[in-house]
Amino acid sequence: MPLGRRRRRRRRVVATAAVVHHHDEKAAEQQQEEQYEPEPEYQEPPPPAPAPAAAPESEMTAQLQQLSDLHDSGVLTDEEFASGKAKVLAS
Repeated sequence: MPLGRRRRRRRRVVATAAVVHHHDEKAAEQQQEEQYEPEPEYQEPPPPAPAPAAAPESEMTAQLQQLSDLHDSGVLTDEEFASGKAKVLAS
């Protein structure tokens, strides 16, 4: 082989090795970046919605308590207390 062909061949081999080396470095950097992705920031869950049934329930409780007080004091009979309680619980 003439001397010129050897040099060209050697240059190609060296150039190819440099490209491969550069590609390998880029791949390694990319793999490290993917491996160490930052954790997603913690987001607090939204506060629970207020229960709309809370107001009627407390109102119902107050009505039942009032009926109970009237029954205990003797103002209401057992039958009146039972019918009043049934009305409150049905609503």
